[in-house]
Amino acid sequence: INQTPFNQDVFETGELKVDLSKRQVFVSQKEIKITPTEYHILFILIQHAGLVVTYKHLLKNVWGAPYLDNQHYLRIYMRRLRHKIEENPAQPRYLLTETGIGYRLLNNAI
Repeated sequence: INQTPFNQDVFETGELKVDLSKRQVFVSQKEIKITPTEYHILFILIQHAGLVVTYKHLLKNVWGAPYLDNQHYLRIYMRRLRHKIEENPAQPRYLLTETGIGYRLLNNAI
């Protein structure tokens, strides 16, 4: 995955706002409490907003190389994140699954 220069303090798309310097997540201006692991996943997706991030990339960067085959970890955490961030977790606007590949954080979700 190509790393794009990433030096913004606040990421915003639709009703989702993430203050990266303070590690705070807001939906519709209400702060949402997420775990450090959930934040780590979200941060990686923000770094690659609009692009597909592979399961292996997320697993390696969040849990480490020994966990590359543990996609169920990711599914559990993505489900938790969707329930906290998405208005309708069953039809996500932000955190999209790219079946068989990974996840994509939609940028400028409407």
